[in-house]
Amino acid sequence: MAHAEPAFKLKIANLSLFVLYVNTTDMAQLKNQLDTRVNKTHNFFSNTPVALDLSAIANSNISPDFADLMSFMLDHGMHATGVIGGSTEQREAAVQSGLGLFPDTIVKPAIKTAPVPTTAPSITPNAEKNNQPELPELGLTIDTNNNNVLDSDTQRQNPVSQVPPTFRPTMIINKPVRTGQRIYAEGSNLVVLGVVNAGAELIADGDIHIYAPLRGRAIAGAQGNENARIFVHSLEAELISVAGCFKVFENGIPENLRGKPVQVHLNGSDLIIQPLLS
Repeated sequence: MAHAEPAFKLKIANLSLFVLYVNTTDMAQLKNQLDTRVNKTHNFFSNTPVALDLSAIANSNISPDFADLMSFMLDHGMHATGVIGGSTEQREAAVQSGLGLFPDTIVKPAIKTAPVPTTAPSITPNAEKNNQPELPELGLTIDTNNNNVLDSDTQRQNPVSQVPPTFRPTMIINKPVRTGQRIYAEGSNLVVLGVVNAGAELIADGDIHIYAPLRGRAIAGAQGNENARIFVHSLEAELISVAGCFKVFENGIPENLRGKPVQVHLNGSDLIIQPLLS
């Protein structure tokens, strides 16, 4: 008699997740600002899972109206999945509203910092700068090797403890990346030889090299590596990000950068988008 396959398998997976950092108990203010932000990035969220980080309001003794907030988020294409941090009362209220609980203590891998140059790096007039450090992206990743919970730590908080990163060979993708496809180079650099279509997403803990047009999203330094860079043959992107600093091109890509070879890197908390050829 043939062995029957089990009806299900339960595994830990590597998943990227948006994190909404709740910094106020004033839900009217939060919803107003969130509405403004989401409307600037039309169709950016579409049935997208989002975790709520309550760390900033844990000592407020006020529990948000989670049901109302979840309904509001759903109207904007976001599905609230659970909460991070928060007080005991807030977490209990979240559970009562049908939300899950993520671990209170989030750990990120150690980041090796580059030596500080004696002179500030020069920025050409063609460089595009964006001082916007909070990207609610890649909030939680579960490492299947050691079962530690990792955080991209977009608010750059000091980690409670550090886990040495695991370095892997460069991942090479030699064909186009389709709309809706997501590729994650965990613990390595990512090289893509084909076009990255709109709606596709590239994620790497190291650098990203794209030798073709980038029309989707590229997220380098996903686990907080501020030395990561993105190199693109033709910039037509929806979003680019390095270590949590990101740029969404809701108003289109500047003329001097659109369709050009560029590199993307951090200068402090500024995201620099710079032509490769001057």
